[in-house]
Amino acid sequence: MPDFLTTVFATLVSLLPICNPPSTAVLFLTMAQGYPKARQNQQAMMASIYMAAILLAFFFGGALIMTFFGISLPGVRIAGGLIIAGVGFGMLKTDPPEEVSEESKQEAQTMRDIAFTPLAMPSLAGPGAIAVVITMASGAEGFAGHLAVTIGIVLVAAVAWVVLRTAPAVVKFLGTTGLNALTRVMGFLLVCVGVQFVVMGVYGFFLDESFARPIIEMFDRLRSEV
Repeated sequence: MPDFLTTVFATLVSLLPICNPPSTAVLFLTMAQGYPKARQNQQAMMASIYMAAILLAFFFGGALIMTFFGISLPGVRIAGGLIIAGVGFGMLKTDPPEEVSEESKQEAQTMRDIAFTPLAMPSLAGPGAIAVVITMASGAEGFAGHLAVTIGIVLVAAVAWVVLRTAPAVVKFLGTTGLNALTRVMGFLLVCVGVQFVVMGVYGFFLDESFARPIIEMFDRLRSEV
């Protein structure tokens, strides 16, 4: 049970900063401006459901993707770590966020549904989040491990739904300064998670038999010649 809860918590810690629901809340308010309250709530719910579905699809299909492309576990960890760290460094920058153009706002308001794009993908379930779940898929062991990660993904989606539903109050409470500070903190956490993935990947390469065997054989030959 402690390992199960640890995996659930690790999933939350890894995904929440990179999904960054408060940032999506600002995008949601901008693009859903003028929507009736009921429609805003429906879009928030569907965006969270789409997000969970996307991440779960990549989580359970991660092993198949790795096998099909011949990608090793350490390779996935290093690639995922670099992507996550890159996103984190981007969040640490002090550049002000780009304003959404009036044309984009008008286009969004005429769309029948904005829950899948851009809310669920790429805002909530972007490349970084997908890289995280594929990395977790490669390290999940047994039914309990897969169930723990699944619960973690569902909890992240639930948090995203709560934040989107309460978006007006959240943005008003945090303000611009608060949102910027929260983004910086989440960016730092992402850099830490990304570096940890890279370290685990490099360590995995050194432990991999196909990588270590030629080095061991070379040292054995040198020792026999001495």
